[in-house]
Amino acid sequence: MRFGTIGAGVIGQALAHHVVNAGYPITLSNSRGPHTLAGVVADLGPLASAGTAAQAAEADIVFLATQWRAATAVLDALPHWNGRVLVDTTNTLDVVDDKVIRVDIGDRTSSEIVAEHAPGARVVKAFNTLYASYIAPDPRHEAGRQVIFYAGDDADAKTTFSAILDEFGFAPVDIGALREGGRLMQVDGGPLSGLHVLEQN
Repeated sequence: MRFGTIGAGVIGQALAHHVVNAGYPITLSNSRGPHTLAGVVADLGPLASAGTAAQAAEADIVFLATQWRAATAVLDALPHWNGRVLVDTTNTLDVVDDKVIRVDIGDRTSSEIVAEHAPGARVVKAFNTLYASYIAPDPRHEAGRQVIFYAGDDADAKTTFSAILDEFGFAPVDIGALREGGRLMQVDGGPLSGLHVLEQN
């Protein structure tokens, strides 16, 4: 199984560390080009490589870890996904005049919009409810495992993703379909947004 990241900021890099620690190859990409990721790739080790967004999107499981303002344009430039899994980690946030603001997307969830711009992708929403400081460390703690909520419409994709989360050491919790589950994770009032929970040992 191969992984990719579209976006290689703190979330993309945190997830890449879990991927290589589990023994899987990963291709990281960002908006500035593969050459800017040489240091990141060197730090991750031989299982990591840098590529374009299109190359990263060829993987079996791809993490969308861009800023919201860039997400749809990046996806629009990619070919049909042909059933590959796209894990949407984005939040509808933007920075204006050095202030973080919520972007009004109306009645839809962010992942519904992502799915519209990624034809053929099996979209799973995950990793958007936690700060990177909770995602990056080993998720296995003395008190229990870090819970990761996820939602999606494709049962097989969710089964695959749940198994990967478990392998990484997280405690996966399925919260339903992309629309209903996504609403629970939205930054604009979703009750799971920002919720740090451990599954007790």
